[in-house]
Amino acid sequence: MKKNSRPLWDEYFMKIAHIVSERSTCLRRKVGAVLVKDKRILATGYNGAPSGVTHCEKVGCLREKLGIPSGERHELCRGLHAEQNAIIQAAYHGVSIKDSVLYVTCHPCSVCAKMIINAGIKELVIFEGYPDKLARAMLEEASIAIRYAGKTDK
Repeated sequence: MKKNSRPLWDEYFMKIAHIVSERSTCLRRKVGAVLVKDKRILATGYNGAPSGVTHCEKVGCLREKLGIPSGERHELCRGLHAEQNAIIQAAYHGVSIKDSVLYVTCHPCSVCAKMIINAGIKELVIFEGYPDKLARAMLEEASIAIRYAGKTDK
């Protein structure tokens, strides 16, 4: 008889985050985020332009055109990050995310880290790293628990 091969909770939610990332319209990096509390999904988000705004797939990437390295000058991107979209989706629908866990396919940037801290998210489960030392330092200072579930290139 075949043994049950159900994924562990972290695997399950991270797989969902990867599926969510497939909706991304970013030309540089596809990121997905899933907010979870008590093993229930509260909201999801992927990176891309705001609703009603033309996606980078159609107009191109300004950051790429200007040669801006990853992790710098986020204000020059027409898209929102996956973490931002998940937080906004929860707020839009009136869902409290205080004390939730955020599963994200890529380590948050410093802008997202500030939002995560002020949103009351208590823990991050991250698949892969991102070159933003300030984000890491702020999350650590705010005592946000961080676990890596995937690539360990912190």
